Amino acid sequence: MKFFKMKENIYPIFSIIASLFTIIFGLCMAKSIRCSYFLMVLFAWLLLFGLYKSLIRMTISFIIIGGIFSFIAYFAYGREISASMAMANRFGAIFLGLAISMSVEPSKMIRALSSIKTPKAFILGALIVTSFPKVLQGEIKRVLEAMKVRGANNVLNIKIFYRAFLIPFITRIVNISDTLSLSIETRGFSLSGNKYTVYNRELINIFDLVFLIGIIIQAVLVIKL
Repeated sequence: MKFFKMKENIYPIFSIIASLFTIIFGLCMAKSIRCSYFLMVLFAWLLLFGLYKSLIRMTISFIIIGGIFSFIAYFAYGREISASMAMANRFGAIFLGLAISMSVEPSKMIRALSSIKTPKAFILGALIVTSFPKVLQGEIKRVLEAMKVRGANNVLNIKIFYRAFLIPFITRIVNISDTLSLSIETRGFSLSGNKYTVYNRELINIFDLVFLIGIIIQAVLVIKL
């Protein structure tokens, strides 16, 4: 059986719709055992479409964070397994939804939004929101590496945290903000006017429809059966 790579075939807007649908449906159905079945089938469905990297990241996060909160819920509600299961379902839906949205490349999302004539202000906001987390992650890593070089390894010390981590990190973020503003100006970006050209359009194909409809069918079956 041929596997389909999510990043190459799934229409970005469909991916976001599927992500939101998964999270909302999972949160609404969290107290039912059927939600667990839905999440397991959805996990296999996402594997079929090639979300290996995103699923690995989210599975590790789910085991750690979801496991902790499920453990807490078990004792907080009088050792009720149903309460622990509901908590696990909630986190499972959230992390699977995030796995879908993480598979979307920012550039493809922007092209898809531009193709349907989305307002420029929204497109710019979406580009910053999707790109900025990776930038923050990279800056945190650089600051921590600089701290190791200077021998400031005790982050739990409030003085070291403030002077060696927080101040350099804020300075870097301010510089990035200035660079973004300058980059927007030099590229002639303007919120006024609606005419612009999309040279490489994101098109909907049969696999996009199969992916989205498949998730909806799974949800319907969970409710009906």
